[in-house]
Amino acid sequence: MQELAYLVIREGSKWTDVFRLVPGRTVTIGRAATNQIVIKDERCSRNHAEVFLTQGSWTLRDLESRNGTIVGAETVRGDYELTPGDIVRIAHCQMAFVHDLDKAFAEHELPKLERGGEDTVAARYVSLSDSAVVGAEELATITHRRVKTKFLSPTEDDAPIPKVGKAATSLCRLAFELANEQDIKAVANTALDGLFASTNVDGGAVLLSHKGWGKDLAAEDLDVVASRTDDKPSYHRITSFLAKTVLREGEAVLARNVMDDTQLGSKDSKGEIQSTSVLCAPIRHEHHFIGLIHLYSTNETRMPDPDDLEFTLAVADNVALALRNLVKQQELAADLSQSRDELDELRKQLGVESELVGSSLVLMKVQEQIAQAAPSRATVLIRGESGVGKELVARAVHFSSPRKKGPFVCLNCAALSETLLESELFGHEKGAFTGATERKVGKFEAADNGTLMLDEIGEMSPSIQAKFLRVLEGHPFERVGGSKAIKVDVRVIAATNRDLEKAVVEGSFRRDLYFRLHVVEIYVPPLRKRPEDVIELASHFLERYSTETGKKIRGFSPAAFEVLQHYRWPGNVRELKNVVERAVVLARGEYIDPEDLSMSNLAPASESGEIPANRTSFETISLAEMEKRHIAAMLATTNWNKSRAAQLLGIERSTLDRKIKRYGLQPRTPIGG
Repeated sequence: MQELAYLVIREGSKWTDVFRLVPGRTVTIGRAATNQIVIKDERCSRNHAEVFLTQGSWTLRDLESRNGTIVGAETVRGDYELTPGDIVRIAHCQMAFVHDLDKAFAEHELPKLERGGEDTVAARYVSLSDSAVVGAEELATITHRRVKTKFLSPTEDDAPIPKVGKAATSLCRLAFELANEQDIKAVANTALDGLFASTNVDGGAVLLSHKGWGKDLAAEDLDVVASRTDDKPSYHRITSFLAKTVLREGEAVLARNVMDDTQLGSKDSKGEIQSTSVLCAPIRHEHHFIGLIHLYSTNETRMPDPDDLEFTLAVADNVALALRNLVKQQELAADLSQSRDELDELRKQLGVESELVGSSLVLMKVQEQIAQAAPSRATVLIRGESGVGKELVARAVHFSSPRKKGPFVCLNCAALSETLLESELFGHEKGAFTGATERKVGKFEAADNGTLMLDEIGEMSPSIQAKFLRVLEGHPFERVGGSKAIKVDVRVIAATNRDLEKAVVEGSFRRDLYFRLHVVEIYVPPLRKRPEDVIELASHFLERYSTETGKKIRGFSPAAFEVLQHYRWPGNVRELKNVVERAVVLARGEYIDPEDLSMSNLAPASESGEIPANRTSFETISLAEMEKRHIAAMLATTNWNKSRAAQLLGIERSTLDRKIKRYGLQPRTPIGG
């Protein structure tokens, strides 16, 4: 015999309430307010029907109603024995008779309450009489439901907020406290503090899903994050049924008289149900759930009311917002930490790129000049041959200066025409010239509060020199095609490999600009003037490119060191860097050997009139013959590894194959023919 039973009430397309049937008590149904289930429909008689337990079976009795009672497709006249799954229809109201509420929801697919619906069943056509809820000895039922709290929704003139003054003040204070909490447990405890202070409860908890936010949370996923009781035994966990109901429907519920109800009331350590009323509200954001707030009262004289339901739902929504903000803060903190790590890595790489490697006396003098020039605002002129590392010196000045947190912007003056150089330096307005389809910020503006490094300053045209000089002297400038005066705070570092003094005498470089630039001069000597730095630089580049390529190269062979030290390095540090990079790519052993090093036949810039040591005379040959010999030499160097040879020659493998065929080259073809 199954004595535990329920009537699940459905009104039209809405699921409205669950009414628990208790053995020994007769439940009356009708239009009159004296009934326990009131149906406000003219088709329903004042005393329409009743349900009671007799001889182990639940029986429905029609009380000679005017329009009758229907069960399934049968009209009941008199008594009818109910079986689980029966649908009782009285007027427009439908009631499902069930023993198990979980099965009722699954089998009958009862629709959800429409969002924004009324908060109590008394406001609907089907209601529970007030006389039906008088104490713990009466029938257990869910008496109130809410989808949205009135505290966080626009109100209508005829729908005042209950206890608005005190409750709204408490809610506002609690919202600020929740927003200031820095971890999940603190949010949960703060919420319970506010709820216990403002509602008629003496036990409760905040339960959150260990799987995070989701649309379909299971009751089994919920963990108690914080719990509390008022001088009572430990917290009684929410029933699986109640948790599933709230999560499935997305509604806050208030249930009363649950003393003997195993599906609504929670058991204590002795297996007894102590609570008399239960409040439960979902913690949700939009359509995603994270958990529940579960509250209950064990005091029959101090039970939560609909106002407490409103307040609890409002607190739950604020908890959801606080948790979402915590997640965002944690994500931002993680992103910031990752960005800082990436920035540190970039700074390390920048340090590698901008580090002046070497311990020669001449380089130490350069570093001393950098240290002296960096703290000031003075313009710096860096001089030296191409490839000596003038940009590295400029970077070292910038990152050793008070402007190191500002931008460092570089521009090569020799790489642009006069018109483009002016646009690059000062920017231009939309339509300033053909092709100026939008406004562009110039390098001076981009380098504001930082450093602007201008390489090959000697290649600047006289007209741009004049405008450049005015900016150096602190005057504002205008973008090309613009009229707005722009003033910036920029330190200028100029670099050149030209003889500026000779250019001044010849009239190609302004004298006043020369003196304005020539405040602090740093001369970077060529690599041939500091041979003791060659091995240190080569080892530095070897370590860098070995790491980049993943090749385990232990170092240079003694013979390779000998070649590096005796070479004149016409391309200076830039050439050494490229030679080592190429050697790492081509190396087949643990050490770099002389055959892995490919040097040029160029003489240093200051010795261009000399004949290279390995060339005794000029040979008159065609370009085709020169190309043939060069390809043959490269193939021999790479032991006829065509892929490597093509890579070093800077051409496609297919192009190399065509040239080999054209010149009739064979693995043993002599280089001279």
